[in-house]
Amino acid sequence: MLQRYSRPAMREIWSETNKLAIWLKVELYTTEALVEAGIVPRADFEALRDHAVVDAERARELEKTLNHDVLAFTTSVAEKVPGDASRWLHFGLTSSDIVDTSLAVQLTESADLLLAEVQRLRTAIARRAVEHRLTPCIGRSHGVHAEPTTFGLKLALMYDEFGRAVDRLTRARQTIAVGKLSGAVGTSAHLSPAIERQVCERLGLRPAPLASQVIQRDLHAEFVQMLALVAASVERWATEFRHLQRTEVLEVEEPFTKGQKGSSAMPHKRNPITFERLTGLARVIRGHAVAGLEDVALWHERDISHSSVERIILPDSCALLDYMLAGLTRLMDGLNVYPENMRRNLRMSLGMWNSQTVLLALIRKGLTREAAYELVQRNAMATWATRHAGREDADFLVQLASDPEVARHFSPGELEDLCSLDFHLKEVDNRFRQLGLIS
Repeated sequence: MLQRYSRPAMREIWSETNKLAIWLKVELYTTEALVEAGIVPRADFEALRDHAVVDAERARELEKTLNHDVLAFTTSVAEKVPGDASRWLHFGLTSSDIVDTSLAVQLTESADLLLAEVQRLRTAIARRAVEHRLTPCIGRSHGVHAEPTTFGLKLALMYDEFGRAVDRLTRARQTIAVGKLSGAVGTSAHLSPAIERQVCERLGLRPAPLASQVIQRDLHAEFVQMLALVAASVERWATEFRHLQRTEVLEVEEPFTKGQKGSSAMPHKRNPITFERLTGLARVIRGHAVAGLEDVALWHERDISHSSVERIILPDSCALLDYMLAGLTRLMDGLNVYPENMRRNLRMSLGMWNSQTVLLALIRKGLTREAAYELVQRNAMATWATRHAGREDADFLVQLASDPEVARHFSPGELEDLCSLDFHLKEVDNRFRQLGLIS
């Protein structure tokens, strides 16, 4: 999954070479801290620093025999160091000190990429929202025409939701920015907390207040949960646009590039395949979030049941979400919007989207809610009946005006003023200002 969906920057973070480079950085930072603590001779540290290199191929070769990835790594590094200076490599450390601390670096770097991508997405959404700020369309509840809104207001809602995605990814980054060098069962018996703190600070991490052999996996589960929530937001809007692309609706359409084919059998098809792909990938990340929860429970101070799972779910979740956010940004930039179809669809409900407006107006006139509701519903049903009878002139406003029990409550022109788009859209600009989309 990582190779298929990750983009170059994310792929580099999770490459084997980069992982081993971070491992080596942790090892060397620890050894340098031991020099300052008076434990390791400076000359030995300098020999380590000057000759220690990452050799991923040699590490893989050694692992075939050793069946231990960290020992294969430290052995491959030690082979390049002259003299006996390599004895200080991995001094006082356990494998998880290196693996978990380095994993935290990879996850924080991934979070930084994801945050940048969400910001680019919000920029694209904001541009389209302002563009269609006053483009009227019908709002739907239960899939049925409700009251008018604007397409820009829909997109402003999307912009606001991905603002929460920024907050979630920021919290996820903070949650996972934790390292540990506290040894085999977390007691700091062989390396002092001061050394742990010094190394973590150099890596941009905070030391875990307490750990077992590993950093506790509720942190990693929370990280993937936050990614799954952001992916759910992507899915929510992919689903919305898929519905709006249905032939009977066709208010928007995802970009269809020159030379693209929609169906192997039906040449006319222009399908929302990218939105559908994003919907499907959100399900994968949700599955990874469940796997992350399963990793929280480990035996005693540690077992490795979580390790094999994390090698899949952590890089894949980061890579998939990066791909999804970039894909949604491209779709928003190129989204085809059809205002005339939106106006056509508005007309389909024959003006009955004014029913609540008239209901509330009648209540203000002194009617009980029950009486007002009965009057408005009766005329709405009559309007539908007129259309179903084949009358093309069916219109809710005309029907209301022709009902003496309704008309007697309104002065000439009052109903017409109430039953207008302007009435429904009067607060749109205020909402945009509240979100900072317009001044």
